[in-house]
Amino acid sequence: MTAAAPAASVTSYAFWAPDGRALADFYAAALGWKVTQEYPDEHGVPTAFLVTDGTTTFVCYTAKRFKAPEWPRDELPFHLDLAFDDVEAAERRLIELGATKPDHQPGGAYWTVLLDPSGQPFCISARS
Repeated sequence: MTAAAPAASVTSYAFWAPDGRALADFYAAALGWKVTQEYPDEHGVPTAFLVTDGTTTFVCYTAKRFKAPEWPRDELPFHLDLAFDDVEAAERRLIELGATKPDHQPGGAYWTVLLDPSGQPFCISARS
């Protein structure tokens, strides 16, 4: 008889960037969440930043040697899909916050690809 696998829950989603604080500030503003905590590295330098709405948590890490994927050439191991009531307004606001819009847009009328300030792709679409 095989033992049942232990139940687990996801506690956070982690992202690396050249500047973890800047990425945390971007996603906090983009989502209407808050940066609630920061954690130092072994030298006391703040390196990890928690962004949360109270139910979901992102941890944005400063990684000095981080290199964003060269999308669409590089395959992505992970990306975010964010849904908004007004996608056009969200796109304008996200670009004002530091996102960029690449020329390659494979989603047609279904979704729009943006790059966060660290250069990582994420998608926005209409809330269903």
